Amino acid sequence: MRQKIQNWVFRKIHGNNLVYNTCWEDPRCDKELLHLEEESEVVMITSAGCNALSYLLECPARIHCIDMNPRQNALLELKKAFFKIDSHHHLFECFGKGKMKGFRHFYKDYLRPRLPLSAQKYWDQHLRYFNGKGLRRSFYFYGTSGLIAWLANIYIKNKQHLNTTIQQFFQATSLEQQAQIYQRIEQLLYSKLLVWTMNRHAVMSLAGVPKSQQQLFIHDYENGTWDFLKACTGHVFTNLPAQENYFWRVYFQGFYTQDCCPEYLEEANFKTLSKEIDKVNTYTTTITQFLKDNPKQYSHFVLLDHQDWLAENSEAALCEEWELILKNSRKGTKILLRSAAERVDFFPDFVLEKVKFEKELVEAVHWNDRVGTYASTYLGIVQ
Repeated sequence: MRQKIQNWVFRKIHGNNLVYNTCWEDPRCDKELLHLEEESEVVMITSAGCNALSYLLECPARIHCIDMNPRQNALLELKKAFFKIDSHHHLFECFGKGKMKGFRHFYKDYLRPRLPLSAQKYWDQHLRYFNGKGLRRSFYFYGTSGLIAWLANIYIKNKQHLNTTIQQFFQATSLEQQAQIYQRIEQLLYSKLLVWTMNRHAVMSLAGVPKSQQQLFIHDYENGTWDFLKACTGHVFTNLPAQENYFWRVYFQGFYTQDCCPEYLEEANFKTLSKEIDKVNTYTTTITQFLKDNPKQYSHFVLLDHQDWLAENSEAALCEEWELILKNSRKGTKILLRSAAERVDFFPDFVLEKVKFEKELVEAVHWNDRVGTYASTYLGIVQ
């Protein structure tokens, strides 16, 4: 009964809210593994759409973005609209700075006419996300993941020494300095209340982590989610330069900067994306249903971490998805996924017979992942 209630809470949160306001997977790692080419045709989960736009810089033939949450597709459609009006300045105002003066009028005059009806209906009711007013003055503090970031910022800003130390961390000029400062941050952050909060199912659901995924790691650590995150981020924050880590900086700052932002926000990439933008399509459905409706031999699949949930909640659905992926793949098709588990053991036998999973290359790339919140990355190649 408890598991059913927890799943219900997760579905209610995901079924009624924008969850991800930015992608939480490192596209630099993805592209190193995927090797996208002009003839590539990608099937992927939308999330916040940032990574689809990053892939688009490789000029593939087509990118199909699928998400069961229509709000995630509405977000990608809004981003697409900026590339159709030739305005990098306004794009960076909204999605770089997280706010734009006069957004309501700009939206109605320029963006709305270029959105599909479903996206129009969503954004007509959520223009406040970009007005820079109220308690949450950045788009990156909206959505359920943004709500957690906003609450975390309130906590941090109320602890002046912690706030100052984190600012110093992101300004560190060497990995040695970074590691020293991070040790102080760990000590300043720890409290029994915070550990208890991070282990609440509702909090993890707001971050987009279902109970089934929490079970993959929570029992392996004395302090559950807190220790898991500490183990993951410890590597990122001590071995990779923080100054270029736009994933974590945006949730602390509430904005990106010109020299630390996703690729789709870089001015140098705007013309290429404007030229290629019509190659990106969105679909509000499941991967399984999309493949039933659009059978084809695709070259790439990017599944994020959703198979963690399928494995725990519906083995039949997991098998059906894999059957359709393989049916719609050709020799050499690449399948990328991540997991909260250090080792995935839910791949069906028929998948292991037809798909070779790379190991050495993936481990090397995973080491350089700037997000660091996934325990493992898998790249399968259809034989």
